[in-house]
Amino acid sequence: MAKMNVDFEACKGCALCTTACPKKIVEISHEKLNAKGYYTAVCIDDDACIACAMCALMCPDCAITIIPDGGEK
Repeated sequence: MAKMNVDFEACKGCALCTTACPKKIVEISHEKLNAKGYYTAVCIDDDACIACAMCALMCPDCAITIIPDGGEK
């Protein structure tokens, strides 16, 4: 199955991706800060991800990519 991949250091936690996700499975994690001091986006349910790439299209920093089925990063 395809999955969402977030570049931890590039994400600034703007949360635009959270509003774009039709499945509402993208959230801002409040567990760890990146080097720039931001909490970053995470997919909370990889199995529910339909790989529509709406999150990636919305990201102003191009920090989100969709890894295809069986694909590598």
